[in-house]
Amino acid sequence: MAEEGASKKDESKKGDHSKDEPKKGEPKKGEPKEGKQKKEKGEGKKSEPKKEESKKDENFKYIVRLVNTDVDGNKPIIIGLQSVKGVGSRVAEVIARRAGVNRIAKVGTLEDGEVETLEKLITTYADYAPAWAVNRQLDFETGDDMHLVGINMDISLKDDLNRMKMIRSYKGVRHEGGQKVRGQRTRSNGRTGLTLGVMRQRQAQPGGAAAPEGGKEEKTKEKPAAGAKPAAEAKPAAAAPAAKPEAKK
Repeated sequence: MAEEGASKKDESKKGDHSKDEPKKGEPKKGEPKEGKQKKEKGEGKKSEPKKEESKKDENFKYIVRLVNTDVDGNKPIIIGLQSVKGVGSRVAEVIARRAGVNRIAKVGTLEDGEVETLEKLITTYADYAPAWAVNRQLDFETGDDMHLVGINMDISLKDDLNRMKMIRSYKGVRHEGGQKVRGQRTRSNGRTGLTLGVMRQRQAQPGGAAAPEGGKEEKTKEKPAAGAKPAAEAKPAAAAPAAKPEAKK
């Protein structure tokens, strides 16, 4: 009897556990369903306020005029200065430090006074730079050390080329012909003029003989065998002397 009562209790316990245990894929009691969680997350995203977009400065200049050159306002100052012809990376560093501006700041954030200061420093660079740091030393006409920027570089270059052509110097003659000036090789590089074609080899005919060019037959000379003397070419026979006319009696 005692054993039967114990077995009934065990069966009742098993049945209770089977009822309490959730099926596969179902959430346990007290836990919200996944669908509800996703909906709540979606509602939370919608309810969150959007981040305010960063407003650009109204005084920002997208194009800055500097020494007759349009400079992109989105470029850093150290890069924007190099847009001016005659200003390289070294000159731009010197000018930015001397002007006291942030070299990483954008050109469009500069004020009008700072732009004027930069332009003045660019045009007067030769006054405070050493002689070895300028781009035109010992000018031909004045003999001064100058630093040319902008359109002045193009004008001086044209004048120099015209002067060399007029005096017929070697460099001037080479410039006139469009050839290399500083001693470079010209066999493979710097070729000008018409291109030369490649001569094709004559295709062999099915019989084995080469096809004659232009429809004319070519006479082939037989080579002598090894060790044999070449046959002497036959000389044309000498013409017989003309008979003298007989004297009349």
